[in-house]
Amino acid sequence: MLKIAIPLAAVSACLLLNACSEKPAEAPAPQAEAPKKSLARQVQFYQGQENVQAITSGTVKPVAGGGYDLEAKATTDGGGWTKVGFLPRVYAATPPDGIYEVDVVGDKPATPGAAGPTPVDVKSGWDRYKDGRVKGVKFISKTNEVVAMVAGGGAAPAGK
Repeated sequence: MLKIAIPLAAVSACLLLNACSEKPAEAPAPQAEAPKKSLARQVQFYQGQENVQAITSGTVKPVAGGGYDLEAKATTDGGGWTKVGFLPRVYAATPPDGIYEVDVVGDKPATPGAAGPTPVDVKSGWDRYKDGRVKGVKFISKTNEVVAMVAGGGAAPAGK
């Protein structure tokens, strides 16, 4: 009996010492806040159409009778882009914050023009929502997003 008790005591002692030397479980590190998921669905681009490279600034001004005038200053990745304009995204319901998303797109040239960033100005009327639900517009490019609030609210980068 003593032959069994001594090894059993040794094993028990080893297990107890091992349990004492283990570090306590660490609390999980706080996770960074996930980026806001868009509630909009992107509209199908036509062949050759792409987002511009970057948005520099954007404005949204209400017009008499309803609707808005949209304007964005953007850059393309080279010269020769045509039909640069806005392509509003589709919503199933009104966005809770009232900020609608618009892609700034154009037809990329078949043969590249001058290389390097090329500034473009994009202006258009938008009369889809005339009931005052639009609080701002998020202009979206390949590399960034800019939010412009209605009624001269200026532009603020939304990050990406």
